[in-house]
Amino acid sequence: MNEDIKELLGGLEFETTEEIEVPQKLIDQVIGQDHAVEAIKKAAVQRRHVLLIGSPGTGKSMLAKAMAELLPKEELEDILVFPNPEDPNQPKIRTVPAGKGKEIVEAYKQEAMKKAQARNMFLFMLVFFIIAYATLQNQMLWGIIAAIMLFMLARYMIPREERNVPKLLVNNAGKETAPFEDATGAHAGALFGDVRHDPFQSGGLETPAHERVEAGAIHRAHKGVLYIDEINTLTIESQQKLLTAMQEKKFPITGQSERSSGAMVRTEPVPCDFILVAAGNLDALMGMHPALRSRIKGYGYEIYMNDTMPDTPENRRKLVRFVAQEVRRDGKIPHFDKYAVAEIIKEAKKRAGRRGHLTLRLRELGGLVRTAGDIALSEGASVVRAEHVLRAKRIAKSVEEQLADKYIERRRDYKLFVTEGAEIGRVNGLAVIGESAGIVLPIIAEVTPALSKEEGRVIATGRLQEIAKEAVWNVSAIIKKIMGRDISNYDVHIQFVGTYEGVEGDSASISIATAVISALEKIPVRQDIAMTGSLSVKGEVLPVGGVTQKIEAAIQAGLKKVIIPKDNLDDVLLDAEHEGRIEIIPVTRIEEVLEHALLDSKEKDKLLEKLYVSAEAL
Repeated sequence: MNEDIKELLGGLEFETTEEIEVPQKLIDQVIGQDHAVEAIKKAAVQRRHVLLIGSPGTGKSMLAKAMAELLPKEELEDILVFPNPEDPNQPKIRTVPAGKGKEIVEAYKQEAMKKAQARNMFLFMLVFFIIAYATLQNQMLWGIIAAIMLFMLARYMIPREERNVPKLLVNNAGKETAPFEDATGAHAGALFGDVRHDPFQSGGLETPAHERVEAGAIHRAHKGVLYIDEINTLTIESQQKLLTAMQEKKFPITGQSERSSGAMVRTEPVPCDFILVAAGNLDALMGMHPALRSRIKGYGYEIYMNDTMPDTPENRRKLVRFVAQEVRRDGKIPHFDKYAVAEIIKEAKKRAGRRGHLTLRLRELGGLVRTAGDIALSEGASVVRAEHVLRAKRIAKSVEEQLADKYIERRRDYKLFVTEGAEIGRVNGLAVIGESAGIVLPIIAEVTPALSKEEGRVIATGRLQEIAKEAVWNVSAIIKKIMGRDISNYDVHIQFVGTYEGVEGDSASISIATAVISALEKIPVRQDIAMTGSLSVKGEVLPVGGVTQKIEAAIQAGLKKVIIPKDNLDDVLLDAEHEGRIEIIPVTRIEEVLEHALLDSKEKDKLLEKLYVSAEAL
């Protein structure tokens, strides 16, 4: 095995993922969330509620399912709803051991069938006697009329035996593990139970109230796990009801629609002794009912999910196992060879966005695995190879990446950015859309005499958000300091070209500074260079996010060089198709940025000399 490939695979030696052993229990399949796994195991033993907060695709639902596997199975119960002769609108609730509910319903059905058969036999004999007697009296027509009336009376006056058959509300017969209910996005009726509307409410045609009762997710999760992702999307009223159910461990079922006849029905309290596993992103905390969160926090665990894990041989081996798990879970795609797995691990390093880390957004990585598998399957390949993964990366682009491609194509067509020559006050900045797509962001600066008698202004356009606005103000302060020049007599106009989606973050700081200095000093900027980086008030170039995606955007745009913060150099993980296509220039200070970006001239030399002297004095 090639040493580089062997290192990528964490030292594992195999030919295909078919040789990789996959744990049977879900809890052992969770990757990179050791602290969460430990908490879930403790919560399962002590029956504690759990709040999982983190990015999508980091394993929150998998942990919830794993918790259901860890709960004891012998406590499971069936829930039955019986008619109430005293008050038909308040059905009775009974619980029995799992598997007994079906037996009880069958026994009631058999008893009802026997009674119905006996009743029908009596009616048949009575009708036969009436018709026979009427025939003997030469009144056969009246006999038939009497028989029909008897049938009608029996139909509407004699209670039907099946009305007394209980309904099996929750059936846990034959379950190998405790119940797991995913109630994400469920409306109130689906979550708390409901009573179906009955269009026939009288005349003997109505459906008994207990038969119209439907269990909610909280009741089906009795003695198991109730999982709700994006918990903050529940209404405050629903969160309050959920809190009540958690505290009381039982919750009556009633009709959720006020216009329905089911609104008159309210059962006895139905058991719902569930463990709540609530999940969401960080913003979920803002939309949660304070009492609900307090209940979880006081009687359970709050867990923040990791986005990345250290890039160690052990964790690389876990990712090899992850690929094997995804292949087995899908059940339709071929296994991966070692070279294809190595490409998946390269992608995990790239998507982490941090040096020395691997991504834990495994749902997205699993999508890449399945796309590569589909490509291999369409070609009739017995295993997935590296070439299939590389093609999958091109096909399975996110919406942001596809949007970025169209932006670059459109901007190139309409000359929104320039890739050759030199211009004063114009810089090719770089930005990221979403979390996975880079774009070229042209920035233009113009300096004009101040219109105000007091002091010049810095005017920035392009739908800037708060952090981006602050970055512009900071850059203007930095320019005053490092240039040693009073610019209060000037208005500085900064335009972010084509930013219809807005600009956020401070990663364009060195681009803004370069454009403004170029405009002030009338020194052209090379247009075959792009740049990204934050800037401190002392002129230091600070690291930013999404460096790899930004460099790939520069390559796609046809640029020759890209300037990045030196601290980001180890974060660059280009695909093989992009390697060697652009010169990467790491920098630590604004003087270095200007040295590479500005066109050579006497004015540039004078400016740099002044800046270096100023930097030494700091």
